[in-house]
Formats: sequence, structure tokens, C-alpha cells
Amino acid sequence: MDSGKIETEHRGPTAHGVAVASRDAHRRARCRRFAFLAVALALVAVAGCADGTADRRATGGDEIILATTSSTYDTGLLDRLIERFEVGDGRRVKMIVVGSGKALALAGRGEADIVLVHAPGAERRFMNDGGGHRRRRMMYNDFILVGPDGDQPPIAGAGGILAAMRAIVDSGSIFVSRGDESGTHQLEKGLWNRLSIRPQLGRTYLETGQGMAATLRIASAKGAYTLTDRGTYLAQREGLALAILSEGDPLLRNVYHLIVVDPGTGPWVNLAGAESLARFLLSEEALAIVGDFGRERYGQPLFVPDPEPYGSE
Repeated sequence: MDSGKIETEHRGPTAHGVAVASRDAHRRARCRRFAFLAVALALVAVAGCADGTADRRATGGDEIILATTSSTYDTGLLDRLIERFEVGDGRRVKMIVVGSGKALALAGRGEADIVLVHAPGAERRFMNDGGGHRRRRMMYNDFILVGPDGDQPPIAGAGGILAAMRAIVDSGSIFVSRGDESGTHQLEKGLWNRLSIRPQLGRTYLETGQGMAATLRIASAKGAYTLTDRGTYLAQREGLALAILSEGDPLLRNVYHLIVVDPGTGPWVNLAGAESLARFLLSEEALAIVGDFGRERYGQPLFVPDPEPYGSE
């Protein structure tokens, strides 16, 4: 039992008790003053943020947040495009590199101003839910199935992508998935659904939870198979013991869209900046860079321009 605490709580008005009461009263008053000051400072901060937010929305601010997929970043294309935009526009672009699903989730919370993604189904849901101000097609490449160098039939000779995926399962080979709700992962899940196959995590089915470049390296190290966009594979293939085993299937078309985030998702969304970046990325100048990027090094461009005009509505 804590006798000191009981004594303090029940002691009468002796000289010592008065001193304790006086110290308690002083402590309570000081706490009230600190609490008042904290509230006042919080109100000032909120007002300042509100003013700053309003100013950012009105003027476009000096930073644009772009959430994008690892495939556009890992190839080096975005670095080239953003550098050109920043020189001409004067605003800085902050890139957040995640899978398409996470990029759209950030945008839905108003934590990005514009996204560049390749998950058409998720994009349509995002637009239907009111998250996007405008969505425009920018470019495409394709997905490919890669696996160990020197792979023998039936996988390499399986024909279309569905036959190749089934052959991987039937042969007990290892498949490495990104497992991150990226556009690549969503395509993979769609292919398994078409085959009525539900992969289970285990010895022959692994998830990395990482970007495309890292997933390719893991698949290579394990002598496994994986789906990848062609651009990232070409940019990363040096040092990989992986070859293209299935390509050209219409199911493997990989389309990239720009989505300018709706200001209704959050008061800090930089609509003016996002629209400026979108118009640049859909411009002849930017698309000329896209159409030529990778040609000198890989003998072919990594992406094919396929723009929709941004428009005014």
C-alpha cells in the first residue's frame, strides 16, 4: 500500500498540507497555461496550413507529386522526361515509385497529384469512384514471360501465354510473383483466373512484394519464371539468367495511362501542377523522347507512344 499517496490525498489543512495544496494549485494553473498555449499554436498551424493549401491549389505550388509504377522508373524513361519538364516549367516533380495499386491508393487519399499506371481495371474503378479528374492514354509496351536460359519444352514451346502458365504449374516449376497489386501482379492474377488456377504460396509459388527489377533478379537467382513488362526486362537483362519464353499474345498488351487526381480527394492536391505535367507528357516533345528511348542501347524502343490529347474538359 502506498501510504504517501493516501496521506497526500486525505491530509487536513496543516501547514504542510497547505504547502502541498499550494504546489498542486500552482501545477494545475501551469498545466492550464500550457494547454491554452498548445491549443493556440495548433489553431495558428491549422490556419497556416489552410492558407498554404489554398495558395498551393490556386497557384499550382512549386512541387508536383507523381506516383508511378516501378517499370516506368526502372527503365530510366521517367528521369529523362521529368528532367526536361522541370527545366521548362520551373516546378519540381517528386516521384513516388510503387505498384499501380499503391499509386492509386495514394491518389485516392489525395497524397499524389498525378499517377502514371498500367492497371486498366483498377484505373476504371478509381475513375468511377470519383478519384480522377482526367484519365488519358500515354503509351504502351507488352508483358512477356521470362524463365531460365536454355529452358526446354513444354514451357518454351507451349504457344500462347495461358498454355505456358499452365505448363509451369504442371511441371512443378517455380513461379515468382510480385505480389504487390501492381499492374503486373493484376495481369498475372487475371491469367490465373482464366485458367481457374489459384496459386498458393509455397515452394513453387513465391511473392516478392517488390518492384519489377528486384523481382527479375530474384527469379533469375532461383531459376524461376516470372511475368515482366518488356521495358524493364530489356533495361535489366545484363546479369540476368532469364530468357523470353512467351510473347506477342494479345492478353499481354500493357497500356499506360496518366490520371490527374481530382481535387476532391484532398485539399492539398496540386491540380494546376498536375495538369501542366500531364500536358507535357502528352506533348510531341515528350512523346518523341518516349518513342526513341532505348533504341540505341537495346535496338528497339522500350515504349510505344499512343497518346490521347489532354483536352480542356
